[in-house]
Amino acid sequence: MITVAGLSFTLAGKTILNAVDASLPAGKITALIGPNGAGKSTLLKLIAQQMPASGGAITLSGRDLRGIRPDQLARRMAVVGQQLEVASRVRVRDLVGFGRWPHSQGRLTAQDHAAIDAALAQFGLDDLTDRFLDELSGGQRQRAFIAMAYAQDTDWLLLDEPLNNLDLNHARNLMAQLRRLADTRGKSIVLVLHDLNYAISWADHVVALAGGRVAFAGPVAEVATGETLSALYQTPVALREIEGRRIACYHG
Repeated sequence: MITVAGLSFTLAGKTILNAVDASLPAGKITALIGPNGAGKSTLLKLIAQQMPASGGAITLSGRDLRGIRPDQLARRMAVVGQQLEVASRVRVRDLVGFGRWPHSQGRLTAQDHAAIDAALAQFGLDDLTDRFLDELSGGQRQRAFIAMAYAQDTDWLLLDEPLNNLDLNHARNLMAQLRRLADTRGKSIVLVLHDLNYAISWADHVVALAGGRVAFAGPVAEVATGETLSALYQTPVALREIEGRRIACYHG
């Protein structure tokens, strides 16, 4: 479990997160939701140790993340941010291979190559393995970076808006793949999601942020109600069930 306690973050004198308390359960999918500017991506970056918090603490299985060396943390947590920047003349297979660095330090073994092959297959990139990144569509690039994180073979997978640039088919397939990873391999997955329906249909747990604070948090089925979601987004949200899945209606 990842536990966030009293977490705050201030940038250029502006408070982005304020006294955030949250628990992210292991072996589950947790969605970070909320309106624009709520602090979702900032919270993910702080958990990933990509920047220091202004106050509070984050623990992983009871251990303060600040006490875990970066090379050790890279064996436990893989991260894909919103800004997918890397040299454009990198081939897809080489990019996915970067995910094996914590295990091989660049000296790839047969086990590493098997992990790369598995990641390419898992995310439907077999036909793109020798293509350069600048030859890919935005959605293909997104899948390649997620495959790189998957190849890292960590217990925790942190993804910031992973559905960006994905069409309906690939977005649905990605959520189904993440669901299987949690259910069959015990992976712990944390996602920043803007599409409310993906969050309430696929996640187990939710942390809702508004104005840099936690508005509500807990099991999706218990805390994500029409009332709480309407208050969170400041717009009427009604929940319906279609073919066993909860759907948020907010266009009426």
